[in-house]
Amino acid sequence: MKKTNFPTAQDVEAAFYEALEAGDVDAMMEVWSDDEDVVCIHPGGPRHCGYADVRASWAELFSGSSRLQVQVSNLVVLSGMMLVVHALRESIAVKGDQRPAVAVAATNAYMRTGQGWRMILHHASPAPQGPAQQRTVEPEAPKVLH
Repeated sequence: MKKTNFPTAQDVEAAFYEALEAGDVDAMMEVWSDDEDVVCIHPGGPRHCGYADVRASWAELFSGSSRLQVQVSNLVVLSGMMLVVHALRESIAVKGDQRPAVAVAATNAYMRTGQGWRMILHHASPAPQGPAQQRTVEPEAPKVLH
């Protein structure tokens, strides 16, 4: 049973990125649902399904000595009573490395459970390099009925 009760999807996401930067597999798996239908896709990697497979993927990612630094931007939130989806841009760099950060497009999905909100999906893909596109909303054209 999970120890942490996340009251909002935003709390889960904050804990997810803290665990990612710390390289802490136990903290990472605390944010995930225990459900066997969870899915994780790392940039350029295969699809990992089920709690054990997702855990193994994070353990492998964190097995090296390098730690990541992640900046999140361009968040778009789709929200419902039991499910929240975040589409965002991650800028990922290796701490202490002088190489430029890598741009990643990510989708994170969260589900409300009996133990609070939990992550059920993390899908990250390489994004085009260059400045992040700011989300802009065009004003709607007036609707005309004929």
